[in-house]
Amino acid sequence: MLLPSKKDLKIALEVFALFQWVLSAFIMGVTAGFVNLYLVLFTPYWLVTVLILTWLAFDWKTPHTCGRWLACMRRWCIWKHYGDYFPLKLLKTHDISPNHNYILVCHPHGLFSHSCFGHFATDTSGFSKIFPGITPYMLTLGVLFWVPLLRDYVMSSGACSVSQASMDFVLTHKGTGNMLVVVVGGQAECRYGLPGSTTLVLKNRTGFVRMALRHGVPLIPAYAFGETDLYDQYIFTPGGLVNHFQKWMQRMIHIYPCAFYGRGFTENSWGLLPYARPVTTVVRKPLPLPKIENLSQETVARYHALYIDALCKLYDQHKTKYGISETQELVIT
Repeated sequence: MLLPSKKDLKIALEVFALFQWVLSAFIMGVTAGFVNLYLVLFTPYWLVTVLILTWLAFDWKTPHTCGRWLACMRRWCIWKHYGDYFPLKLLKTHDISPNHNYILVCHPHGLFSHSCFGHFATDTSGFSKIFPGITPYMLTLGVLFWVPLLRDYVMSSGACSVSQASMDFVLTHKGTGNMLVVVVGGQAECRYGLPGSTTLVLKNRTGFVRMALRHGVPLIPAYAFGETDLYDQYIFTPGGLVNHFQKWMQRMIHIYPCAFYGRGFTENSWGLLPYARPVTTVVRKPLPLPKIENLSQETVARYHALYIDALCKLYDQHKTKYGISETQELVIT
């Protein structure tokens, strides 16, 4: 009998680490829905569902007040295999002082933001050692906090709801050394999750700048080189039936459905695993912003332009190191 080699076991652990995160979220969500529906409709134990809903109502504000940070969850050994699959690498260009709060803006979103999750929702890349004294809070979709059990799993990583309430709380009630992490392109950038793409949805995304100016906290641009190379996707004819459906879904639930694909369990096969390609997230030095309470559109637009300029300089300075041609520019839409 042939025994698997250490390399085979390592690859199996990396694949399991990837699937457990996606499948855990799916299984927890589906299980919570079906179990509670079954309890209400087919058993006399409907009171259990009532108690769960009561707890949700009582605990509703927790995702807006920093969640339930568990250091052991962020250091869970499975995340090391998650990061090694690609592999993921976090690179800082300047030290960041723990005497201030920050808003780190990560680009691009890609399809699943693997690098953002790996670096800031876990300690797989050694965030705590690279940025000592800094506590990251990754902002994510509020819908994830509506589902029992799943919400606690997500909050254990330090994730918070991407809402004004949660951002205000972290920046005003937690002292200093806090870093809000937001992927401003969001689901709208999924359509640009193609190998070689450098298109960002940023032109009309000014909320993060407004928040930074209200609190007087620096903005930190970060770019994940290789994030868009992890999947291929089929692009449907613009204006066609399927394309209309994609846009309708995005308007209705803010999710852009994509026909994406990657590799299978073997290297040259087709499947839904991301390609094993390196992703390096480069974090620029903080861009200081003044505290301005009464903001005008012109003021927000001016500092938004300064942020885009800083991001473009970061991209241009490092792009050739990660396989992007000197002539390829960032496209801001």
